[in-house]
Amino acid sequence: MTPEPALRRPMILTRNMLRDLANSRELGLRLFYRDLKGLYRNSLLGYLWIFLPPLATTLAFIYLNKQQVIRVEELPISYPAYAMLGTLLWQNFADALQAPLRMVGQNRAMLIRVNFPREALILSGIYSVVFNFSARLILVIPVIIYYQIPIGTSLLCFPLGVLALVVFGTALGVLLTPLGILYKDVEMGTTMALGFWMLLTPVVYAPMSNGLGAVISKFNPVTPLLQTSRDWLVGQPPSQLPEFYWISGLTVGVLVFGWILYRLSLPHVIARIGN
Repeated sequence: MTPEPALRRPMILTRNMLRDLANSRELGLRLFYRDLKGLYRNSLLGYLWIFLPPLATTLAFIYLNKQQVIRVEELPISYPAYAMLGTLLWQNFADALQAPLRMVGQNRAMLIRVNFPREALILSGIYSVVFNFSARLILVIPVIIYYQIPIGTSLLCFPLGVLALVVFGTALGVLLTPLGILYKDVEMGTTMALGFWMLLTPVVYAPMSNGLGAVISKFNPVTPLLQTSRDWLVGQPPSQLPEFYWISGLTVGVLVFGWILYRLSLPHVIARIGN
């Protein structure tokens, strides 16, 4: 006798998902602490690696702009500050996208041998993303002071923008995870795609108003999330606020769909990799 498909009883499925999510909080936190202690254990620079990737990217674009290899004009704030803030926000999104697959991949053996709420791995990844971004905010303080960036009441909305980027990245990451466990190409392809995607997003340049760049920016879902978050941080009126809200709403739906797919497919994926 085969078990009844979970999708035929959505109320029970929803109740079980919420129950397992609640039961995953403590385990997710423990996994986060374990990975944080072990990640930089044999590294000379240690926790400095949290800051180095976005800092190196920012410095590279500042150099290219200073040498006029790329020219960015008509910005509301100084270019170094604009590039730094944009890079930090982009890194936050990229980390959130890669975290689910990374966490599941690191815990393949535990998935096969131990029965536990699989949502704990997703929560552990989110904890890591939030921790890294919170630490990187240390870089923002001297930038704001040195370039005299005005801070207004819109700063109160900034955490909402950060949350939207984390949720959107996590939603995409959860969608990719089942397939990524089976095929290493997904992880490597995601890393490559993020590098290209960053160049198509106004991370280190202002949104284009015409041409192909404007069309790409219009249909790029990260653009309003990142741009609105940066506008809120530096006290500028958000230029893409309606797009921010409808993409954020759509993101919730994508996350729920990805969560269901992750939950229903993971047992089959585990059985396959365990053989």
